Amino acid sequence: MIKRLLHTRYRVSDLDKTVAFYRDVLGLQETRRSKSGRGSELVFFQAPGTEQEIEICKYDGSGPVVVGPDLTHLAFEVDDIEAFAKHSAALGYPFSDGPTKTSKGSVIGFIDAPEGYEIELIQPAPNA
Repeated sequence: MIKRLLHTRYRVSDLDKTVAFYRDVLGLQETRRSKSGRGSELVFFQAPGTEQEIEICKYDGSGPVVVGPDLTHLAFEVDDIEAFAKHSAALGYPFSDGPTKTSKGSVIGFIDAPEGYEIELIQPAPNA
């Protein structure tokens, strides 16, 4: 039986630009790097307070990276979505949607990672 989620993998074309995004824009911590036996370049990240990792993979042997709309996204909690929006915009990643207050009082916004993967930011409702 499954015990826990270990990581989620996103394949990319531009490893350096994507690594900079996850590190500098999102503030994730790089936990390790490796090269697989078949030649994949792998970089793993973690968000503060979590065990699960995000695996960023560059493997040209699989052909071009094609990111479909509404296929997948990552969601992260933030304390202050307005401050995050200013930070990400200053680094060249303005919100593509939002911030928008939900009916339950949380505030959500979206930015696009370099390869087109969508990132959701959620500021919880004040009483959550």
